[in-house]
Amino acid sequence: MPSFARLLAAGIAGVLLTAAPAAAHQHPHPPRPITGPAPGGPGTDPGFLASDKSGVLTSTTPDSKLWATIQKEGGLGEIFYPDLATPSARALRFVVSDRAGGTASAGEVTTRLLDPKSLTYAQTATDPQGRWRLTTTFTTDPQRATVLADVRFAAHGRGRYAVNAIYEPTLADTRTDDSASTQQRGTVLAASDGTSASALIGRPAFAATANGYRGTSDGDTDLADGRLDWQYSSAGPGSVVQTAQLSLDRRGHASLALGFGADPGAALGSARASLSRPFGATLFSYARGWQDYLDGLKRPPASLQGADQRRLYNVSAMVLAASEDKTHRGAYVASPTMPWRWGKEAPSGPYHLVWSRDLYQIATALIAEGDEAGANRALDWLFDVQQKPDGSFPQNSKPDGTPVWTGLQMDEVAFPLILAHQLGRTDAGTWSHVKRAADFLVSYKDPETGNTAPWSPMERWENQDGYSPATIASEIAGLVCAAEIAKANGDTTSADQYLATADAWQAKVKDWTVTTNGPYSNDPYFLRLTKDGNPNAGTPYSTGDGGPSAADQRTVVDPSFLDLVRLGVLPADDPTITNSMKVVDEQLGVQTDRGFFWHRAAFDGYGEFRDGSGWDFGQEPDSRTTIGRAWPLLNGERGETLIAAGDLAGAGTQLQTLANAAGPGDMLPEQVWDQNPPAGQPGFAPGTPTFSATPLAWTHAQFIRLAWDLQAGKVTEQPEVVAARYASTK
Repeated sequence: MPSFARLLAAGIAGVLLTAAPAAAHQHPHPPRPITGPAPGGPGTDPGFLASDKSGVLTSTTPDSKLWATIQKEGGLGEIFYPDLATPSARALRFVVSDRAGGTASAGEVTTRLLDPKSLTYAQTATDPQGRWRLTTTFTTDPQRATVLADVRFAAHGRGRYAVNAIYEPTLADTRTDDSASTQQRGTVLAASDGTSASALIGRPAFAATANGYRGTSDGDTDLADGRLDWQYSSAGPGSVVQTAQLSLDRRGHASLALGFGADPGAALGSARASLSRPFGATLFSYARGWQDYLDGLKRPPASLQGADQRRLYNVSAMVLAASEDKTHRGAYVASPTMPWRWGKEAPSGPYHLVWSRDLYQIATALIAEGDEAGANRALDWLFDVQQKPDGSFPQNSKPDGTPVWTGLQMDEVAFPLILAHQLGRTDAGTWSHVKRAADFLVSYKDPETGNTAPWSPMERWENQDGYSPATIASEIAGLVCAAEIAKANGDTTSADQYLATADAWQAKVKDWTVTTNGPYSNDPYFLRLTKDGNPNAGTPYSTGDGGPSAADQRTVVDPSFLDLVRLGVLPADDPTITNSMKVVDEQLGVQTDRGFFWHRAAFDGYGEFRDGSGWDFGQEPDSRTTIGRAWPLLNGERGETLIAAGDLAGAGTQLQTLANAAGPGDMLPEQVWDQNPPAGQPGFAPGTPTFSATPLAWTHAQFIRLAWDLQAGKVTEQPEVVAARYASTK
């Protein structure tokens, strides 16, 4: 394990900065600081920050119920407390003000992973003219809900510059009802909304502090002339911003602690306790926790090629572990982000929620890497916390199980059954949950349309109902796995019913979802779904998100039919599978310098506008104003199919392409830029992460699972009982 001194020697101190917006107005230097309550309330609410994160911070300990994200542009992004569904801060960032030049800047920022076996990141900001350099190291205190910053500043003519920390509280996931104040003779910046609180302190004590309203009297606006003149003592309730001018010691060094608690006293107590301990000692404990976690897993597979893949593997394992809530164990969220319009919602969402489907992807990766305890906690949470009395599962929920979106997706009902079988869970308690879910599948009838399973009110891309090959694959596999658990509990009647239903659906899956007269091939190919179970009918439907208002269902394809192979429902050499792969390559493939990727579906509009701005609601049908970009997790799914077909070299290429999609800090994204506008402009290179959810746990899980599949030479996640029943025959 590297010592703290070695980490510093490697450059662990990296800065977390974001650029200050242009000043609302310039103001003359007052003869003395302006104090008193801040004017300009309640302030503006811009929503949360961009979702292309460069890192995630949290300790491995349950005592520290705090998570923080690192912004690519600099600074800490959202800080979650006391659970992973509750962003309680928008940002903690730094601005260097030039008192002589009358400017303020965040500098040019780079992010590095300092320790390949710890979520320890360095961010460095430099003045474009080379006059100063600011480095900051962040960690969280393993013993309490505090994030710590170790700041080091070097400059030519240091006396003309000031380093300012700008903190934006959003306590309890609300952005417009916080109150802020300076306390303890200017040494504490406190914030509260009546339900939770934060406290920001420094060592040495701050040189000056200010509280203001975003966009009118905040530090960004004040510092535009290089000076912190508006040292307001309080602000709120509203959208508040707090600014602290750091006191640097003679080495240009300072430390900060941002503590959270149920009330101001608890928050300040947490911050003070954390700051009283040497930063290096806390960082050592933090890093040691991650190294111990990784050392407790299986050795990384030999299929990983080169240091970059091995580092990404470790980061992926840590990202998955960091996605677990520390109060409601087993609740792993999809992503600690809120991309595009979702960051403007109040409360925010929906990525930092728990989805049964994403949790299944995470849990199967946990099994592959050797964290079966985590996978078992996930299954326990699914059955004991999230499952509804009728046996189904909500579309998503908070870590405490409270449903947020209430849609029904039949794959989310089926995946827990497969997971239970993969974990060898045949006990009576597990069986009671399995039976409820399996009974729900075989008896489901939609109350509005009268359609019965395997038809689903939503498929895995969540904006269509119908007969989806991916959903049907999970339903078939889920019922076969449930039958095995039923047999282990002596319920042969239920087992026979589940197997008979699964056999009937497997025999008809092509009849429901494969067209023989579609426009893309003379040979049969799978559709994304059919509305009516008649794939040779040109039944029209609106694809949503600005896509066609009346697309012929035979023109809408996606790669999700590969789940039929992954779950053992069809063999990899099935002619319709192989032809459908050619169709999606032609219709959805995206060639980039980083590899060949795929869009998730024809006409997809779930992505940025053509100018690169974030997806939003309200796109008119047929407008095609937003574009769904390419999804790297699909490379993992293609790789698994190639392994099932015996093409290990091809699967290795997919693993490398998936790795090539990583952004700063080895964060794997939901989507990468394609060849559509704004491709080619600076910052929009095809194959690099978009502003979508980054990191996405599902993508990291795919990387881990594909690496282990390559090592084993088979799809390790595939339920053998399903493959033995179906995939050995055509």
